[in-house]
Amino acid sequence: MTRKCNLWAMGVMLFVALAFVASVHAQDAEKVNINEATVEELAQVKFIGPTIAERIVQYRENSGSFEKAEDLMNVKGIGPKTFEKIKDLITL
Repeated sequence: MTRKCNLWAMGVMLFVALAFVASVHAQDAEKVNINEATVEELAQVKFIGPTIAERIVQYRENSGSFEKAEDLMNVKGIGPKTFEKIKDLITL
């Protein structure tokens, strides 16, 4: 009986671990890569819109790829408050 309980517990732990990994991967998949996204893709990010999306792409073309997410605050229209709102929605 104890062996059955141990196997059941191990199965439950494995299921929980796999669910966690899948959740983390899904969150990353939903993020927009600010170094690769088009204007249209960036415009879909909440709090960015088409005007700032265009500025992001223009900045990237003029200055090169973003080295860190915080560099996005160099784009006109993205200050600390906006960055805090979008930092979990973007990736490099």
